Amino acid sequence: MIKTADMLEVFQRHRNDAIVIPGRGGRYWVNISTRPSLDLPLGDPAMGGHAAFALGLALAQPQRKVVVFDSEGDLQMSLGVLAMIAEHRPENIYHFLLDNECYATTGGQPVPNAKQVSYDAMARAAGYTRTYAFDALESLAVNIEAILNEPGPVFVAMKMIADVQNEPIAQRRKWQTRTRLQMLDDLKKELSAQTGSL
Repeated sequence: MIKTADMLEVFQRHRNDAIVIPGRGGRYWVNISTRPSLDLPLGDPAMGGHAAFALGLALAQPQRKVVVFDSEGDLQMSLGVLAMIAEHRPENIYHFLLDNECYATTGGQPVPNAKQVSYDAMARAAGYTRTYAFDALESLAVNIEAILNEPGPVFVAMKMIADVQNEPIAQRRKWQTRTRLQMLDDLKKELSAQTGSL
C-alpha cells in the first residue's frame, strides 16, 4: 500500500509542465506543487467529475500532458467516463487512480466491493491504450517516468493507505486557496506565456 503524499512526491519529480487535476490528492498536492499555475484543484464538489474534466482539458490542449489524480469512489460514480476517454483516445491524458477502498473524505465508509474490483482491468476493457496497477511505491517510482512518456490514454491504478478524515467538512482546513476563476486565469496566463497566444 502507498501513502498519497509519498506518491505525489514521486510524481512531482517527473511532472515537468503537465497540467494537474489533483482530485482527492489535492490537499497534499497544493503543498508540494512547484507549478501551481498549472494546477486545477476542483475541490470536493467535483466528486465523480474529475476524469471527465480532465478529458475535456486534454482535448482542448492536445499539445500538453494532462494528469488527473482520481479516486475509486469518484470513478464508481461515473464509470462511463472510462469508455468516453477510451473512445476519444487523447494521447496526452494520464489517469491515476488512488484506491484506498473507502470514502476517506466522508469518514471512511467502504466503497462497494472494494477488495474485488480491478480498476486497471476495467480501463483496459473500456479501451485505454495502456493500464498499470501498483501496490508498492518502489515499483511505481521505477516505472513512472516511462509511463509518463508513453502515449495515452494511460490508466494507473494504485492501492493507497486510507487517510480518513473524520472532522466535519466545515471545520477542515481549506487547502484550495484560489477560486475557480483565479485558477483558470492563472492557467490561461501560463499557457499564453508558453505558446505566445491562447
